Amino acid sequence: MFKVLVSDPISDLGIQQLMDADDVTVDKNTGLSEDELVQIIGDYDALLVRSQTRVTERIMAAGKNLKVVGRAGVGVDNIDLEAATQRGIIVINAPDGNTITTCEHTFAMMMALARHIPQAYAKTIAGTWDRKTFLGVELRNKTLGVLGMGRIGSEVAKRAKAFGMNILGYDPFLTEERAEKLGIKLASVDEIIRNADFMTVHTPLTPETKHMISRPQFEVMKKGMRIINCARGGVIDEMALVEAIDNGIVAGAAFDVFESEPPAQDHPFLSHPKIIVTPHLGASTVEAQENVAIDVSEQVLHILRDEPFKNAVNMPPVPSNVMTQLQPYFSLGEKLGSFAAQVTNQAVREIHVDYAGDLSSVDTQPLTRYILKGVLSRHLGSDVNIVNSVHLAKTRDIHLVVSQAPATKGFTNLITVTLKTQSGEEQRVAGTLLAGYGERIVQLNQFPVDVAPEAHFLLISHNDKPGIIGRVGTLLGENGVNIASMQVGRKIVGGEAIMILTVDKAVPKDVLIQLVGLPELNTAQEVVLD
Repeated sequence: MFKVLVSDPISDLGIQQLMDADDVTVDKNTGLSEDELVQIIGDYDALLVRSQTRVTERIMAAGKNLKVVGRAGVGVDNIDLEAATQRGIIVINAPDGNTITTCEHTFAMMMALARHIPQAYAKTIAGTWDRKTFLGVELRNKTLGVLGMGRIGSEVAKRAKAFGMNILGYDPFLTEERAEKLGIKLASVDEIIRNADFMTVHTPLTPETKHMISRPQFEVMKKGMRIINCARGGVIDEMALVEAIDNGIVAGAAFDVFESEPPAQDHPFLSHPKIIVTPHLGASTVEAQENVAIDVSEQVLHILRDEPFKNAVNMPPVPSNVMTQLQPYFSLGEKLGSFAAQVTNQAVREIHVDYAGDLSSVDTQPLTRYILKGVLSRHLGSDVNIVNSVHLAKTRDIHLVVSQAPATKGFTNLITVTLKTQSGEEQRVAGTLLAGYGERIVQLNQFPVDVAPEAHFLLISHNDKPGIIGRVGTLLGENGVNIASMQVGRKIVGGEAIMILTVDKAVPKDVLIQLVGLPELNTAQEVVLD
């Protein structure tokens, strides 16, 4: 008989299938402290939580029989994933349970924005019958720009088409083929900003997406744009948005999320007549709360019964001998994937991972997951992890090819990651573990290099001419950017070459622009490896 502990408030309907199972007993005991959980968790095979319970390493260490922790929701910040992975405890969540409810809230906000519904309601109940002030617009024949074409963005686009809207979709992993299947037009962020009548955001908050819509974007934005954000606070620069509305660029905005929640009482969104706000209600429906609990309960039951399951957010148990051999490569693999993604500027269609040497005779699936996490995290942030990375790649029509070969071109072990885009562009990064030296990147495209994958990089492509290195160093020095190390790679004298600089801090965007303006210098990209 399996024992399941529910330590946060979850409706009986959500966990009904667990309570009805003949081989499971369910105990509901909420509001427990860490010490209280440690005392009792050893008796349980599964723990079901929402966001209140913090599932710490202490709790999992005490859970001698614990096989699975289920989170009835999406975020797993309250669960120590590393501790769970080390102990072979599977952590699952419910990533699909909030899709429809967040999509519908987005559409409700868009409709309310188009027809000034909250403002008209407030004025009407205050005793003023005003039919002239609140002249709205129709959605039909308007262009909707969707930033982020994952589960929620795709559902929003589907409903917008039913309203007769034209859809421009942006996603770093969206290909022409998938866009065609969805019945939308693939567009860049800039194309959406310049052409859309409405814009809705459905991206995670990452360094890439933070303030992706800010003053430079508002300066070229189509006048009269209406903006909806039910995704993550911080994707849109809030203060810049207020300025854009006041300057007549943006007609209005509807936000369910804020950079800091709850917002300060003097936040301009709360008093602006052209901004609609709600208190992060995207997932707040009866159905969503029940659905996430039902989804997690079903997967918990599968895991306890040793049946196939989905939505794990950490690595399933791996044989100890395999884990011992692969673990030293996990960090290197993730960094190689991240490096390749950051220097790839178009939607990735194929990911090729080639293992050679010591890695040619072992099951490398767990390592491949780390590499995929590195590739996808650039745009998906914390939404991607070492288990769902394969699934997320498939849902975005990204083809994964893995090969193994004993030959290593002089290295004991070698991992090569190649990203191919829909236009035929390829970016290749190879790395190895050197005894006594640790992680090294040893190849970038056709150029041999030797650099430790650490922190902040500047990757510069240039023509192999005298004086380039000096001009780059001078410009960086004048802007307070200190160079820690430098690697130069070339195939032939006077031909195309690359320069890899490790620097002490992030390089400002205006400095990157200045670098590209130097004679004989072609491109300059920053790469950050956490």
